[in-house]
Amino acid sequence: MAKKNKSVRRRRKRRVLFGIELFVLLILVGGLFIYAKVNEKMNKLDLDNNSEEASKVEVNEDVIGSKTLKGFTNIALFGVDNREENVKSGQSDTTIIASINNDTKEVKLVSLYRDTYVNIGNDVYTRCNAAYNTGGPTQAMSMINTNLDLNITNYVAVNFKALATAIDCLGGLDVEMTYVEIKNMNDYCVETSEVTGMDYEPIEMPEYPGDDKQESEILGSFHLNGVQATSYCRIRYTSGWDMKRTERQRYIISLIVEKAKKASLSTLNDIMDQVFPMIATDFSKSDLVKLGMGILSYKLGETSGFPTSNIMGDEVKRSPVGQDYVIPTTLETNVKALHQFLFGEESYEPSETVKKRSDYIAGFSGFGNSYVSDEQKALISERASTYDGSALKQSGSSGSAGSDDNNDSDYSDYSDYSDSGSSDYSDSGSSDYSDSGSSGYSDSSDYSDGGSSDYNSGDDYDDSNDSGSNNDNGYSDGGDSGYSDGGSDDSGNNYDNGSGGEDSYE
Repeated sequence: MAKKNKSVRRRRKRRVLFGIELFVLLILVGGLFIYAKVNEKMNKLDLDNNSEEASKVEVNEDVIGSKTLKGFTNIALFGVDNREENVKSGQSDTTIIASINNDTKEVKLVSLYRDTYVNIGNDVYTRCNAAYNTGGPTQAMSMINTNLDLNITNYVAVNFKALATAIDCLGGLDVEMTYVEIKNMNDYCVETSEVTGMDYEPIEMPEYPGDDKQESEILGSFHLNGVQATSYCRIRYTSGWDMKRTERQRYIISLIVEKAKKASLSTLNDIMDQVFPMIATDFSKSDLVKLGMGILSYKLGETSGFPTSNIMGDEVKRSPVGQDYVIPTTLETNVKALHQFLFGEESYEPSETVKKRSDYIAGFSGFGNSYVSDEQKALISERASTYDGSALKQSGSSGSAGSDDNNDSDYSDYSDYSDSGSSDYSDSGSSDYSDSGSSGYSDSSDYSDGGSSDYNSGDDYDDSNDSGSNNDNGYSDGGDSGYSDGGSDDSGNNYDNGSGGEDSYE
């Protein structure tokens, strides 16, 4: 079949990206130490206690000293696409905020949609997941803090194999699935198994329930091993897109948490031996012990995504932004809603930094208050916008503004997008988005988002040759590869996201 041929064509260079939203690993890191009482196990962790790096994490001035935030422990969790043991580099496929209420021990999780258009640092506006690739955990935490008014200074990062291994150590999970989810999961398993070196057995397809029920009717509970459950987390191209994908990931987290609480000491010991080498964190041992002492008290509460009010797809591609980003509508109202959700702040007033960035995104993209969802309309501010259009410079001459090593990736469909330094992506208009300047996207690699990508069965998202995980090469979001996230429609057609990009939402 054509889709299989395309899979073979890209087999050498593919790299797996899938959601690894593992709050449970954070708890296990501390909790396992408490229960096993073997300090040498902690040495398997990559403990990054670099005070100099920690001091570089940015927090908005208005947020420093917040009495409300002092009652919560906020942590950034990153699922990184780097196959190597060094999980401090590479691109974060998944970013999740874990917020622990210090009094009630309730944990809320918020997934940051990876195509969200924000300032990632150095006045560069692009996909939020570029921050990790550009400046590692420090810049990624700064990106979260400065755009969302948070105070995160600790992170946990895991590589692509951690989720599958942890689930296998726990004996697998019982997951309820629809027909479409079973079909897509089986497709994703081909690549997941190949890259992880872990085995699986495809689930036999049940009787087709009909077009009207294939995505809505739960066909039963299926026992999944690590490869299968990880593949389930990766399902993306169904109704709900990335929002539904992150919902599935949080569902898997809840199943892992419940099973981990009941696990034997020998099982926990296996997880330490096998999973800890795949984890990097800047928590100290004492901090991990403190977190772990409450392992049985933690309650997984509500989960959500960010931004909840947004616009994406063709309308965004036709806007001055020119790419298929997720545009928060608006950043300011979404931050208000986020603080209501996490901290119960009903009348939260965002910082001046957030307001300024919100005005810039709304003014530049054209998606302002009139695009705010009905649920957030009450949060719209009546203040005057600070955006004056000074940063709105689109060269119109880029044509093919990005290229890769194989010359099969371009931005020919987006004539307004420029990577040459002639286009400002800035709060102030003073900083150019440039591969050669001071913006943080430097040296020899263009911003390449996938070029001739196809979405096809059994072949996963290849994030270009090696640039995606190498900070020296700049930010490459797809290079010479195809984005194949593991599925096709019922007619056998490949899902072509049509944008040449990493994460199209068409």
